[in-house]
Amino acid sequence: MSAGAVTIGEAARATGVSAKMIRYYEETGLIAPAARTASGYRLYAEADLHALRFVRRARDLGFSVEDIRALLALWHDRARASAQVRTLALSHVSDLRRRIEALEGMARTLENLAAHCVGDARPDCPILDDLAAGPHADS
Repeated sequence: MSAGAVTIGEAARATGVSAKMIRYYEETGLIAPAARTASGYRLYAEADLHALRFVRRARDLGFSVEDIRALLALWHDRARASAQVRTLALSHVSDLRRRIEALEGMARTLENLAAHCVGDARPDCPILDDLAAGPHADS
């Protein structure tokens, strides 16, 4: 093993990214393939761990894999304008706000349905009736 390099398990522990996800990120080209030992074990240098921490933080903030790919490219491009990063981040904020509104609408609908459910031993259930009715025009 080269000095300072760690195995995939150690990389997973150090970055909070599971070994399965590390392999996935390599397979999809999100991160560069790890160096390999003569016996085929993956080895990760400190720069690899730094990139994995970057990916983990971006995922924690809800960025898609494609957005993370763009962010990584911008991160590695020292000639980039920070305006590009800001634009990507603000676009993501808008997407998050749309998703929040949709989730709040779902919560209001379920609260309304639950308010109309007696919740007793009878089989009548407006919640199940609504689900069985299928999509509504307001959905």
